[in-house]
Amino acid sequence: MLFNSYTFIFFFLPAILLLWWWPGLTRIQRLTLLTIGSYVFYGWAEWWYCLLMLGSTVVDFIAGRRLGAEKPNRVRRRWLLASLGANLGLLAVFKYAGLLARSINEVTGWFAGGGLELLEVPDIILPVGISFYTFQSMSYTIDRYRRRVPEARSFLEFAAYVSMFPQLIAGPIVRYSAIEQQLSAIPVRLASSRIALGLHFFVFGLSKKLLVADPIARAIDPLLKQWEWLGFGEAWLSMTGYSLQIYFDFSGYSDMAVGLGLWLGFQLPRNFNSPYKALGPSDFWRRWHITLSQWLRDYLYIPLGGNRRGLSRTSANVLVTMFLGGLWHGPSWTFAAWGLYHGLLLAVEHPLRSLKLRFHPTALIRLLTFVAVVMGWVLFRADSFPMAMHLWWVMVGGAGIAFVPDAQPLLLVLVVVGLMWCWMAPNTWEKTASLRSWRACLLALLFLACILVMTRPSPFLYFRF
Repeated sequence: MLFNSYTFIFFFLPAILLLWWWPGLTRIQRLTLLTIGSYVFYGWAEWWYCLLMLGSTVVDFIAGRRLGAEKPNRVRRRWLLASLGANLGLLAVFKYAGLLARSINEVTGWFAGGGLELLEVPDIILPVGISFYTFQSMSYTIDRYRRRVPEARSFLEFAAYVSMFPQLIAGPIVRYSAIEQQLSAIPVRLASSRIALGLHFFVFGLSKKLLVADPIARAIDPLLKQWEWLGFGEAWLSMTGYSLQIYFDFSGYSDMAVGLGLWLGFQLPRNFNSPYKALGPSDFWRRWHITLSQWLRDYLYIPLGGNRRGLSRTSANVLVTMFLGGLWHGPSWTFAAWGLYHGLLLAVEHPLRSLKLRFHPTALIRLLTFVAVVMGWVLFRADSFPMAMHLWWVMVGGAGIAFVPDAQPLLLVLVVVGLMWCWMAPNTWEKTASLRSWRACLLALLFLACILVMTRPSPFLYFRF
């Protein structure tokens, strides 16, 4: 089920909120409603998706129970490995089996001179959200192993935590430590301030998706389908447009998730903080997909050694972390290369920062960071390495430098508006929300505009990852 659909906005969401805030409901009844509602939401398209999520939930709940402090370390390690094996096994089968088979066939075919396919490439449907709920569930067992979170009070509470529909499909990735107290003390009535703030997040998030990201996508997709013919100006315009599309699409989903959480009485973590205002690669990753960046830092980069073992080891740890983080996004080596690209940027930046050089002006550093990020999105968007290499070649002027200003007037306007929004306007978390002001009229107009264009809802970009 999509947030940007009539079914969700006019049927599912009102029904859930009406039942959730029904007077006299106990905490257990609300957790039951949240869990059942979330499974209905998740299984709306394919019911068997729910079986995978339930299996992951059962394994990690049992592992969390067996990871008590009184258990011997060898027993605790076995249960941690069982949790990691189950969740990573799901990803390996449903997300990476096809990539592995294709890669083996390409290597063997190359050695055999072509035409040899050693393995049959499995035709497996990728369940939406699997990358998010497995990482979220694994964070609980890892933190239990590290003795950093208490044991879940009941299977119902843990199931509600894993399946919570506002952030289930595309994040933010919520850790149990961030939601545990909220699950134990669910408010009995919804404060008017939370209604206003929830509307603020939900409507602005919906507007980002429907009024900015989707129009940009409709303008750039035909261009990128004929990428071999793009010139310098069109290539830059297309990839700048894609950079804005993915930001407004993904941050729009995250904003809507926060708004939905507020309406249910939960405060979900922030996932974006004006990433295109970043001053350097590391600042970008402190602002972009914050919950994933923190997950990779705490559960991968630091266990690898972090920055504690010298510059060369730090650089290696960064590269490994970002390579795997890129591969997390999808079963394609272009995603892994995108992660490695950012790993190289971070590895180069680290020794420069240690020299404590002062760069001026700030606007120039921000622009250079944005350009580097846009060049990275080429790998993320490209369907193949030849496409990425060709776009890079064109964007650095390899095919000449020319721009036809009237070739894509609508896309040019959208890109200019999007850049002004990203660079000059405060982000969603920096604004205050009130229903007793001109903001109420603005939210009403934005919501009406969204409803009018919501005739054929498109999935969010991160659904495919």
